[in-house]
Amino acid sequence: MPDTRGPRAAGDVPDDDDRRPRGHLTGRAAILALVVCAIALTLAYPVREYIAQRQEIAELRHRERLAQREVERLAEHRRRLSDEAYIKREARRRLHYCMPGEKCYVVLDGGADDAPQQTGPARKPPWYETLWRSVEAADRP
Repeated sequence: MPDTRGPRAAGDVPDDDDRRPRGHLTGRAAILALVVCAIALTLAYPVREYIAQRQEIAELRHRERLAQREVERLAEHRRRLSDEAYIKREARRRLHYCMPGEKCYVVLDGGADDAPQQTGPARKPPWYETLWRSVEAADRP
């Protein structure tokens, strides 16, 4: 809106708008900043909870998929266990079961040593053995 008072003389008192320094924070701007901060703080907790719930939902969906795969695997295993041929095959393989009327042989390798071979690093003694050895060593003169 144009100034209707006319040209100013050299000794006129400046308006309120002219007295306000430029670039400083005004009362309105301070209140606006305070309101914006209050809104941000008010929304921070619900937004954080929303994000946490979304992550939890994603984790639960992942666990549901894993559980569904396990159910499918177990259903397949159950189906196989109802098959008589599978049961016979597993009994022979796992239990070395011999069907009635069959002759079964167990072949033993005569040249093999019954003791297990150690191919890896030396076995570390248990903690109590190490403790006892240290007590015995401390007891010696």
